[in-house]
Amino acid sequence: MKQALTLALAPSLLALAACAAQAQDGAVVSTPEGALMDASADLAYAPGELTQTQLTSSTRDLMAMQAMNVFRRFPREVTPDMVRFYTGALALRSLNPIQLTSTQQMILTGVGRAQIKLSAGQPEGRTYALEGGPTGGKGIRYFSLAYPDKQAVLDSFAAAGFPAPEFTAQVDGTEAALVNDPGGFPVQIVIREGAKPYGDDGVGVGINVSDLETSRAFYREFVGLDELPAEEDALLGITKYPYRNGETTLYLYEEGDGAPDTGSAGIQYVVRDAAMVEAKRAERGIRVLTPLNKMRGFDLITVWLADPDGVTNYFAQTGPSSRTAQQARAGN
Repeated sequence: MKQALTLALAPSLLALAACAAQAQDGAVVSTPEGALMDASADLAYAPGELTQTQLTSSTRDLMAMQAMNVFRRFPREVTPDMVRFYTGALALRSLNPIQLTSTQQMILTGVGRAQIKLSAGQPEGRTYALEGGPTGGKGIRYFSLAYPDKQAVLDSFAAAGFPAPEFTAQVDGTEAALVNDPGGFPVQIVIREGAKPYGDDGVGVGINVSDLETSRAFYREFVGLDELPAEEDALLGITKYPYRNGETTLYLYEEGDGAPDTGSAGIQYVVRDAAMVEAKRAERGIRVLTPLNKMRGFDLITVWLADPDGVTNYFAQTGPSSRTAQQARAGN
């Protein structure tokens, strides 16, 4: 399995050359949203400094938060409607935004310990193809949130000026509905007795993959998430394979042959050692989206990786004064 995973994830020689050139000592790179980063060779572990056990184990022991953040990119012109949808209709907690650049702001909403991060604009270099809903293409295809009270959800949608979700009963005793946010991204709403209000049970992330076993191996063996029994989702008509860290669950499934979407959404892990993540990545030949770097002005060291379908897996090591570190300490 390890050999198959390594071969499946190995980047092309051109991609390796590009990343090597980008990460030269002192090189300056940026996030897709334009925040500047310094990619210096002295951020990484030296060759031979780590053991084979360290290099081949998962990233799970490095995680500093019992949840994962997710981010959502969308056309800039729908920004007011997106804020109204996520903080009004879905009633997620509104948090203070992050000013990434003079013109780019990250809008933050709280879901339990973690966040759904909203970023206006669709940078080049990513693909955006949400047609067909959860099974219409590959990549992250939907978010899932749970609430205890259906009437409260209907009231919040009405107050925010959105059509009422159409709920159907599920065999497990829940009710569920599928709606699209103003940018066309599906959100599954589940009504479950005992769920926390405001979506604070955490977020589910539906990922339609090209090769189920390769993707399961990536999230189980490299990322190190808890592998749970398969579930049948009657609302979506799929069998999904859950992988969990605390409050956040990734649902992998393999349906259809639609176009990939690598830009509309991504996953962020808060970790204690981003350089260790980079070393484990290099051992496996996993593709880099943005090399190991220190983000200017944010007390963060990050590395942005791609899963087998190109979905962003963004690992962030937080300094003691960063907002992300403060959030992680409060959550744990």
